[in-house]
Amino acid sequence: MTGQGYQAGFDAIVVGGGPAGLMAAGACAARGKRVALLEKNRQLGRKLRITGKGRCNVTNDCTWQEAAAAAVRGARFLRGAMSRFSPADVMAFFEGLGVPLKVERGRRVFPQSDSAHDVANALERWALAQGVAAIQGEATGLLLEGGRIAGVETTAGPLACQSLVLACGGASYPGTGSDGKGYRLAGQAGHTIVPIGPSLAPLVERGNWCSQLMGLSLRNCGVRVTEPGKKKPVYEDFGELLFTHFGLSGPTILSASAWMRPMEPGKYTVHIDLKPALDGPQLDARLLRELEGHKNKVFANSLDGLLPQKLIPVVVERSGIAPGTRCHSVTKGQRQALLALLKDLTFEIQGVRPIAEAIVTAGGVDLQELDPRTMGSRLCPGLFIAGEMLDCDAPTGGYNLQIAFATGRLAGESA
Repeated sequence: MTGQGYQAGFDAIVVGGGPAGLMAAGACAARGKRVALLEKNRQLGRKLRITGKGRCNVTNDCTWQEAAAAAVRGARFLRGAMSRFSPADVMAFFEGLGVPLKVERGRRVFPQSDSAHDVANALERWALAQGVAAIQGEATGLLLEGGRIAGVETTAGPLACQSLVLACGGASYPGTGSDGKGYRLAGQAGHTIVPIGPSLAPLVERGNWCSQLMGLSLRNCGVRVTEPGKKKPVYEDFGELLFTHFGLSGPTILSASAWMRPMEPGKYTVHIDLKPALDGPQLDARLLRELEGHKNKVFANSLDGLLPQKLIPVVVERSGIAPGTRCHSVTKGQRQALLALLKDLTFEIQGVRPIAEAIVTAGGVDLQELDPRTMGSRLCPGLFIAGEMLDCDAPTGGYNLQIAFATGRLAGESA
């Protein structure tokens, strides 16, 4: 990227070279505007290059209505941007740039190469090909004249512009440049910042069961989150989870965390169905077969065919059945208790890991102060805001990148 010396005026300046910023800059320049993209890192799309464990879950192969509805916060606000640049449009966009895509379980879309760099490089090349001037530097303040945008103060000097797009990211993964400073810039224009916090973050257990299972991954289990006093689960899903030294992680848990707000110690309980493919009677019949087949064995040594080895000691301890009990001595009541445990293994939650470990940021610029038809500020003419800075977030599955691409493109087309 270009270093010092840019003092000339631009039609539009985009602050932040992530997915929303690159999309905004390219879309704006494609309309014939003189556009500068200001990024403090030497490399554009730094966070995009590590997303999805380096594979980049580009979007979700669903309708734009489903993509908007998937948002935990901001679903109605996002309908305009999603309808203008849908998941199908995002897929066509990247395939048109020479990035072949594939659809995996849960309709998650990835590059066939499984390389996030291919996605980031294609987006960067496209934006620069539209004539975007990439400048390395950090925005330190807004330049306002008569209450409207006149430019931005930067570490590379002041830059004049008629329109400014803030796409600075949230506060998750601060090492990639998403350090939350964009909220301060929005605040200079009078915007309200809904308190930020971690979303799509691992959960901390209120106890020590999980630490005994550290490293164990369950690929096909049911996950349900409950809150006292509420009949309907806060969240329910099926898929993969991971036990860690502090609690729970993995795709289902990360998505669940987005719905667990406000987070308070002991407020939520995670329920794990270890055998979701079997109903109660079917699992009972399976247990009977296992116990009959090992009737002279010690109970604790008879569960290898049912559970991963690492999980057995915890299940035995929590079942209340003495480990040394012979299988033929297990009573019907004990068997029913074991069945209930296999269908509903619970973990009380203490909290969530810090925002620096979260995949995305919850909270951000108050959506009521933005026009969903343009991403433009209702408070400061000439200002547009897109991507993770918005008070919008969604579960795992490609939805958050879809939000970034759709809002970034709309902001760029409107700036």
